[in-house]
Amino acid sequence: MCGIVGYVGSQQAAPLLLEGLGRLEHRGYDSAGIAVLGPGKESRLRMAKKAGRVRDLTEELPKRFAGRVGVGHTRWATHGPANDLNAHPHLDTKGDVAVVHNGIIDNAAALRAELTDAGVDLVSDTDTEVLAHLIGRSEAETLEEKVAEALARVEGTYGLAVLHAAFADRVVVARNGSPLIIGIGDHEMFVASDLAALVRYTTRVAHLDDGELATITAEGFTTYRRDHGGVSAVPRTATEVDVDPAAYDAGEHESFMHKEMLEQPEAAERVLRGRLDERFGTSHLGGLEMDARDLRAIRRVKVLGCGSAYYVGQMGAGLVEELARIPADAEAASEFRYRNPIIEPDTLYVAVSQSGETIDTLLAVQEIRRKGGRVVGLVNVVGSAIARECEGGIYLHAGPEVAVASTKALTNMFLGFTLLALQLGRVRDLSIADGRRLVAGLQRLPGQVAEVLAGEPDLVAPAARLAEAESLFFVGRVRGYPVAREGAQKFKEISYRHAEAYQTSELKHGPLALIDPRVPTVAVVPHDELTDRNVGALHEVAARGGPLVVVTHAEVDLGDLPSQASVHRIDVPRNERELDPILLTVPLQLLAYHAAQSLGHDIDKPRNLAKSVTVE
Repeated sequence: MCGIVGYVGSQQAAPLLLEGLGRLEHRGYDSAGIAVLGPGKESRLRMAKKAGRVRDLTEELPKRFAGRVGVGHTRWATHGPANDLNAHPHLDTKGDVAVVHNGIIDNAAALRAELTDAGVDLVSDTDTEVLAHLIGRSEAETLEEKVAEALARVEGTYGLAVLHAAFADRVVVARNGSPLIIGIGDHEMFVASDLAALVRYTTRVAHLDDGELATITAEGFTTYRRDHGGVSAVPRTATEVDVDPAAYDAGEHESFMHKEMLEQPEAAERVLRGRLDERFGTSHLGGLEMDARDLRAIRRVKVLGCGSAYYVGQMGAGLVEELARIPADAEAASEFRYRNPIIEPDTLYVAVSQSGETIDTLLAVQEIRRKGGRVVGLVNVVGSAIARECEGGIYLHAGPEVAVASTKALTNMFLGFTLLALQLGRVRDLSIADGRRLVAGLQRLPGQVAEVLAGEPDLVAPAARLAEAESLFFVGRVRGYPVAREGAQKFKEISYRHAEAYQTSELKHGPLALIDPRVPTVAVVPHDELTDRNVGALHEVAARGGPLVVVTHAEVDLGDLPSQASVHRIDVPRNERELDPILLTVPLQLLAYHAAQSLGHDIDKPRNLAKSVTVE
């Protein structure tokens, strides 16, 4: 949610800021703005901001907008509607201070009231504006101290960048719960909330930790921690990020989502590479930093994630129970810490997040660690907040994922859980024969994903028919139920159709009342021990005139469905029964994609949603 970019150097800042903001559009936003500072003692702030897209801001930017120091922002509305006044940056009364901010200031109402009583004229509805005024009213000598003094009065989360006309050679940034990355160039420096804004210019970066500030100038950066109202320097080392800038370019594809779906076979190969042990039928996960004795001491596994990460967490919990025979479940991270959870010393907690910055999941991790629990991460972004907060973990190696709707990262999450479940199972009672069976299945899986993707043309027409419905059901049982939940999630978030997932067994307990020719059902029917019961449910739907799309295996006999029934069958390759869920998920991604495309939606930027949810 929201995006921050900043620049200090010898180039004109505005074009760099606009280009960086364009690369952050996938995060979700409704307005954009930039502010720049020219050189010298007489420097003054220049600002432009506008509700709408970055291109709208670019079109209205004055021709003379010079400045070699600047910050930019894309806003996702929280306090106040999406309009020009509420867009960032926000200025203080004198126009000397400009602030861009991700996060939420929890005590903004009290601070706004205090500033109003002091005669300050607040011009926006936002929580962020109070920061600009607090910094502008500070009598501290340095900009770093002014920012630290203001933040000492703030409760909430923030990633922020500050310009001040009296300190025209620098940008001061700070982080608490919202990501910020410093990019190191050649006599120029960058800052951003997402690596995507930096990779065209540098892959040498430093990550800020919560509670830290930093000053960036053209010659380098210094990090600080707030200390009794002031600041004290703390060391921070830059690292080289192994990423190809081309990964952030859609290339010939119509959208990033389409590109990323087609990248799934290669992404799957990456997450498995070097981690499979054919000889012993197990996996190697050195990042967990747990030996066989540690693994055997685990008595329960709890998975925490949000949205698609939660649903794939349900698939993962099922794998752990099935292969390792220890209790496992998944829970929405957004609810976890608010129920005062019991943290058990022999439970392994697994935090799942594509970005590694999902605030609800990060706060759950911090709650677990505060209470002495052991938590590992399953994340895609190296150096992200969750990765740094956890004691160990499994990197997904899916590569950058730009589209809001997760595809290749989700597939690699499933494979990460499979590797974890396999290792847990093999230190317990999972036989070497079953271990080798699963290793062989994992080796086949990337090629089978490619087979499913090759059938994309056959899914365009049924997807368009599904898009005509105002409401849909997705159903599945046991291994198929989280697949149905993820399918419904994808469909609703990019097609904007109401899609709801149920266990197939629950249809008779209420939802069957809604079945009629206007309500299609997408059914997940693997060839397994529940095939007959699943097929029976399909007949119940068809008998009531409900259209059906059935994602299944070629070996499944659907029986004699009514001749007038509308049925579209999608066969996917079979793997081992434990691995089939992810192969059944891929067609649901394609159905959602082509349904949204038939409706003319902006697939990479679904309305009201963001790629990285960094506010509660």
